[in-house]
Amino acid sequence: MATAVSRNGQVWSIILAGGEGKRLTPMVQQWLGQALPKQYCAFVGTRTMFQHTLDRAQQVSFPDHTVTVIARSHGEYALPQFGHRASGTVLIQPENRDTAAGIFLPLTYIRTRSPHAIVSIYPSDHFIFPEAPFVEAVQHATWTAQRFPERLVLLGIAPDQTELQYGWIQPGHELGHVEGHLIRAVETFVEKPNYAEALAAQHSGALWNTFVVTCRASTLWELGWRCVPELMPLFDKLSRAIGTSQEGHVLDLIYQHMPKRNFSFDLLQKIPERIAVIEVKDVLWSDWGHPERVLSTLRQIGKSPRFPAHLVEA
Repeated sequence: MATAVSRNGQVWSIILAGGEGKRLTPMVQQWLGQALPKQYCAFVGTRTMFQHTLDRAQQVSFPDHTVTVIARSHGEYALPQFGHRASGTVLIQPENRDTAAGIFLPLTYIRTRSPHAIVSIYPSDHFIFPEAPFVEAVQHATWTAQRFPERLVLLGIAPDQTELQYGWIQPGHELGHVEGHLIRAVETFVEKPNYAEALAAQHSGALWNTFVVTCRASTLWELGWRCVPELMPLFDKLSRAIGTSQEGHVLDLIYQHMPKRNFSFDLLQKIPERIAVIEVKDVLWSDWGHPERVLSTLRQIGKSPRFPAHLVEA
């Protein structure tokens, strides 16, 4: 049974909403008449994937401790999605330079305001059902990050198929428990394996990586210097400009020189010894990267899609 979730003033939320969702674009184009990124679509019910993510995050952290990253080209349809929700800070990324830059940009702003913050990072385009036990697991991850300040805490899901498009986490030895949740070290982390690697991972008890990461801001900053040192001087330069008249100019300038680095490939895979994992149970999680996955997930939980099913079945 889920316990009550309470907000922690030390916790900040980072919501990643700058992706294009290109693999779903053809279906969305036929359905809505425009190439709307998937996080801004309501595939079922009335809330979009982005709105679901924002609502989940603000159960764990206060609304003014939320930092959302959107693409510059998404502003016209991203900003209205907040509706009556408190928006916190919204950062408009000059261009998409992959997930490492997408994470270290909001982290730069959080560190200037709260150097001792704990951050939870949420992709905005993942399906989660039901939400309550997942939110509870995020709260347990924040407690774990306090107990193990040198580690990044990932939430993992037991796989139900051999999936090649996900990251796989191979849990290691036991580190302890938080409110009955087992915390384990990580032996290896494999992003988008080949079939043989995924099959071996599944048979050995590996977990899917939900990409929900919780850790101390200072720990992630340190690991940035270790794993992607070519990015960090750029964000250091931005941190010195925040709050000045040069902030916008410096942001645009550093993105002209920003290398593309992937958070999973270029950071997580390099530091398994600095990662802990908590398995989230009794939750259906899916990265809706393909139309077929969207439809099959909704059928699995008995929900009717808002889009015509024939767009996928065809």
